[in-house]
Amino acid sequence: MDFKNKVVDLVSSQVDLPKDKISQLIERPKNEKMGDYAFPAFVLAKTMHKNPAEIAKETAANLTSTDFANIQAVGPYVNFAIDHEKLISQTLDEVLSEKEHYGDQKLGEGNVPIDMSSPNIAKPMSMGHLRSTVIGNSIAETMKKVGYTPIKINYLGDYGTQFGKLIYAYKRWGNEEDVKKDPIMNLFKYYVKFHEEAEKDPKLDDEGRAWFKKLEDGDPEAVELWQWFREVSLADFKRIYKELGVDFDSYKGEAFFNDKMQPVIDELKEKGLLHESRGAQVVDMGEDENPALIVKSDGSSIYLTRDLAAAIYRMNTYHFVKMLYVVGNEQAQHFVELKTVLKKMGYDWADRIHHVPFGLITQNGKKLSTRKGNVVFLDQVLGDAVDLARKQIDQKNPNLANKEQVAHDVGVGAVIFHDLKNDRIENFDFDLDEVVRFEGDTGPYVQYTNARAQSVLRKAAKMGQEPNLSNNSLNDDWSFSVAKALADFPRIIARSSDKFEPSIIAKYALDVAKKFNKYYANVKILTEDEQINSRLALVEATSIVLTEALRLLGVNAPKEM
Repeated sequence: MDFKNKVVDLVSSQVDLPKDKISQLIERPKNEKMGDYAFPAFVLAKTMHKNPAEIAKETAANLTSTDFANIQAVGPYVNFAIDHEKLISQTLDEVLSEKEHYGDQKLGEGNVPIDMSSPNIAKPMSMGHLRSTVIGNSIAETMKKVGYTPIKINYLGDYGTQFGKLIYAYKRWGNEEDVKKDPIMNLFKYYVKFHEEAEKDPKLDDEGRAWFKKLEDGDPEAVELWQWFREVSLADFKRIYKELGVDFDSYKGEAFFNDKMQPVIDELKEKGLLHESRGAQVVDMGEDENPALIVKSDGSSIYLTRDLAAAIYRMNTYHFVKMLYVVGNEQAQHFVELKTVLKKMGYDWADRIHHVPFGLITQNGKKLSTRKGNVVFLDQVLGDAVDLARKQIDQKNPNLANKEQVAHDVGVGAVIFHDLKNDRIENFDFDLDEVVRFEGDTGPYVQYTNARAQSVLRKAAKMGQEPNLSNNSLNDDWSFSVAKALADFPRIIARSSDKFEPSIIAKYALDVAKKFNKYYANVKILTEDEQINSRLALVEATSIVLTEALRLLGVNAPKEM
């Protein structure tokens, strides 16, 4: 039940304001003893020519509702205290009847392509790729929860001058046998060596460009090597995606759009948008703005040209209602240019494109760089996280069945959760020991809370007791605190999907876990009295919501830890 809407309805019966405005004004008192919702009367002082405290007093005096235990004026606010018993009963009934579908909503419909992850082939996936992958995956799950059809696109970096450099490096320093043994790491080694040598001898850059030109011209040797590099890279990426529990609907990378760029350039010319600047072809962005580069002076296209072709292709293919690009914050200007050029071309659907930016993962405060070899490999971090989780499980529960699977779910889940609990736009420093702790604001803490709830339910089953809502008269503060948080889940999902912000769900999961652990510490759940089944219903409802919140983040919820 949405008690906030009931507050809005009550207030609107007394004040001359539209409901959506009232909804925006409703607050939650910081001190829960003051009530659960508050309407500030300041906004009416000018039009009613009265003191806000007087308005609040008059408004409260005219309001009655069986859904609220108390409606009273506190200074300039009208405060609403929900009937504990009613909220607990209705929330538990809703969660237990809807189970994992609790929080499902129809906020929209239609296709939502999500451009995410998108590593460069022939380079190992680093921690730098983690953010786009897990943020994009969580947004996809949340969009599905509210009615959309997400389409996860891995726009592989499988084209560009760097592949000319790699072909040259392989031919000069590599051999087939080494690549077959450990494809990605050896190709990466050649790539790093090329840049080290090019710093000493800049002519190597010309060699790299020459091999890329051969690739563009369809030279058989260049094409064969490029296809091989792509094949072995994709196989390795899929292994890591499997570890993360992420899959994709499309792996169409940059190369796929090679033959789709010229039509875009032709269209820009036909519409009179292209003009020459220092030998290059550009589109004006407006006064005081640098023009958008479409074709370089040497005749080669750039990333923007390819992205224009990709956006038009995706619109024609998916007829999207929104398209999301989960790409680092440093690319913000690129997406301004992309949308502006599309709009100039007459494609008003460009307004449906959203750049979903995120900050950097740093280590000891320093940015990670692939080119210089200063990189932390993602599969190594995931492996170390699983090892750390296994050690802690050995200490806490050495006889745990299915220990390897649980260690995997906890270790990998810890890395994902740590990323997603941070506001995506923020940079954060990565310290594995902090990430895989069972205490504190961590994924394992939320998972452990869920496992604790499941343990209570197993003990109850042995006693012949099970969750149900018969004789439900729970009204204590500990139960109310948990149930009130559970009642908020649909609103949390709606906010997360609207803002493309998984951290809203991660922070919510931590809040529910903390409230449940306080409940667990203060209430004797398994006491055999007339309320035991209702208490078990609260335990089961908590487990359902925590499991679903973790699922939306891409994290598994083991039933035992």
